[in-house]
Amino acid sequence: MHLEPATTAVVVVDMQNGFCHPDGSLYAPGSEAVIEPIAALIERARDAGAWLVYTRDVHPPGQFDDAHYYDEFEQWGEHVLEGSWEAEIVDGLPADEADLVVEKHTYDAFYNTELEGWLNARGIHDLVICGTLANVCVLHTGGSAGIRDFRPLMVDDCIGAIEDDHHEYALDHAEWLFGEIVTSDALEFDSTK
Repeated sequence: MHLEPATTAVVVVDMQNGFCHPDGSLYAPGSEAVIEPIAALIERARDAGAWLVYTRDVHPPGQFDDAHYYDEFEQWGEHVLEGSWEAEIVDGLPADEADLVVEKHTYDAFYNTELEGWLNARGIHDLVICGTLANVCVLHTGGSAGIRDFRPLMVDDCIGAIEDDHHEYALDHAEWLFGEIVTSDALEFDSTK
């Protein structure tokens, strides 16, 4: 699959210490396992001149104190608190100054963030989506991209999950409803450099 770098962004979802490092409170080996494949994908995309976006799931400590129903801390326990080591992107995937880092407070990277406007201002319409967790933030971000008329390309071998069946479910659902499933080796960035 050939992609035009000027209109393509690689969206790296929530590859943070809290999810990807063995000392993280919501560590999943499947999330750690995709660090190297994502790093290789980022390097190829950056070399070709594609855009890079990193999302960080970040929660202020009292975010859900007044919640009526939606409370991630009740579901997952306190995690990736604002300013914490857990909230930082893992060392193996450093962001450059030119990359956009989106702080989000829920599963969907488009919800109450600058992401959609930033992409539209640059004429980006293809989103190469990778990261973690497959059936949570990756799935919700991909679905939100699709309903906003971006083309979500979900990178099978660069998406982490807690369980293999979560990964399979998320990608089956994405392909059926809003996106395309690809492997990293099938992606070719037509270099602009």
